[in-house]
Amino acid sequence: MDQIIFFIIAFIAVASAVSFVFAKSPMYAILSLIVTMFSIAGLYVLLNAQFLGIVQVIVYAGAIMVLFLYILMMLNLSKEDEGKKHNTMKLIGVFSGGILFIGMLGAFKGLKQNILADSNIDYSVGLTKNLGKLLFNEYVLPFELASILILAGIVGAVLIGKKDL
Repeated sequence: MDQIIFFIIAFIAVASAVSFVFAKSPMYAILSLIVTMFSIAGLYVLLNAQFLGIVQVIVYAGAIMVLFLYILMMLNLSKEDEGKKHNTMKLIGVFSGGILFIGMLGAFKGLKQNILADSNIDYSVGLTKNLGKLLFNEYVLPFELASILILAGIVGAVLIGKKDL
């Protein structure tokens, strides 16, 4: 049953990613990218990495994609802007895609055919409870220093963006 759900979610992720690449409208492209991010979060949950799934939804699908939508609405792109693209950019894109394809072929060439999963799998690795214990016991000082650094960045951004009264 888990494999059927995995393949359904994987198909949705791949189909929405292909829809993102071939979408005519930037708005539909970003919406299909949001579906891709939710699908990847579902795959993380199926792989027993609940924390990564939650972070995927909150950070990528929730924050970054909404930011992309907001920027897209503010730019107000039209079809007249599409015609201004030069053929050199399309050529660079095809060349980059070809290099990526060659790299993927090289990676798949090194794979062995009979890859079997070990039966000694620890299913508690990706759980949020274990991550919290590790984060607040062994790595509490770096965690708190990172939070202070983020707080300093937020205060700095507010002070820079503040208008003089």
